[in-house]
Amino acid sequence: MSFTYTLWFAFFGLIIGHLPGAVTGAVIGFIFDNMRYSQRKNATPEAGGFVGPLFTLLGAVAKSDGRVSEQEIAVAERLMTRMKLDTELRKQAVVSFNAGKQPEFDVTQTITALRNWVGLRRDHAFPVLDVVIETVLAEGNPPPEKMSILRQLAFALRVSDMELMALMAMKGYAWNAGAGGQRGYGHGPTGGGYVPPQRTPQGPDPYAVLGIDRNADDRAVKRAYRKLISEHHPDRLGDLPEDMRKRAESRASEINAAYDRIKEMRGFK
Repeated sequence: MSFTYTLWFAFFGLIIGHLPGAVTGAVIGFIFDNMRYSQRKNATPEAGGFVGPLFTLLGAVAKSDGRVSEQEIAVAERLMTRMKLDTELRKQAVVSFNAGKQPEFDVTQTITALRNWVGLRRDHAFPVLDVVIETVLAEGNPPPEKMSILRQLAFALRVSDMELMALMAMKGYAWNAGAGGQRGYGHGPTGGGYVPPQRTPQGPDPYAVLGIDRNADDRAVKRAYRKLISEHHPDRLGDLPEDMRKRAESRASEINAAYDRIKEMRGFK
């Protein structure tokens, strides 16, 4: 349970009313923190409830460019294994994947089902996106059809365009705006495409991982890092499958590594 409101209200109460004000503020803040904790606990997704819609969407993503490749099928099969699905859930995953790859399949209801499963747990949106991104990138440079579905999902899960770019950067891809290209918000970038950058031995571009511009000042760098690490920390994921927890741990490591590289380059602590 976080005590953010407790500390803030106590601080403002101390300023306004000294010690009695601090005590009153702490009590009020604790009530807000407790309410927020209860909401988040009640909103924790049901384990296994995402299997159907998730694999349906993966099938739709795979088929969106006209054909389902062996690489995309292999991604789905590896995911089933890593998630340690039992016999019934594995059958459900296969049936759902095949349903999603049917011609003219409409992803709207499936994305709505995933959004409802995630609920208020925005930190659960990132593992879901991470799984879908793996299928989007299964064949290398992602075509527009796959990116369109991914951006539609990100928008439904309240993940901004910049955050999606950061997730892609962690996979080794960067946004190339091209001539006159601009980044859109919510519905995704326009006028360019994601391309695999020249990776350095140190890993992907640290600024892309944090979702910030290279010209951002130190304060903006620190703020972006704190926001990202709080949203991707695996300790917040509750009872999600082990595979998704490992994905969160990997992202947290990438974020920490990117921040450390920027600190080293800029010389601040």
